[in-house]
Amino acid sequence: MTGPFKLVAQPISHDSIEALNELLTQAKQGNLIGVAFAAMYEKGNYSVDVAGEAYKSPTFARGMVKALDDRLRDILHELSST
Repeated sequence: MTGPFKLVAQPISHDSIEALNELLTQAKQGNLIGVAFAAMYEKGNYSVDVAGEAYKSPTFARGMVKALDDRLRDILHELSST
């Protein structure tokens, strides 16, 4: 058995912060009018929700989420081929 163990803090997700800041900027400029999101938290927790026009137009929001599903599929294939 090795020496004492120490807890290592989870690194901050700088790309998540950058993405959220960009969305916030776009919303403040009036360009982003709705959002449908899934957020991942530590320990396997997550949240999903909609706001703005995405709430008012759920059919359009479902299409956006389908496009996200397709994007995640492409990322999965990309990561599994390396």
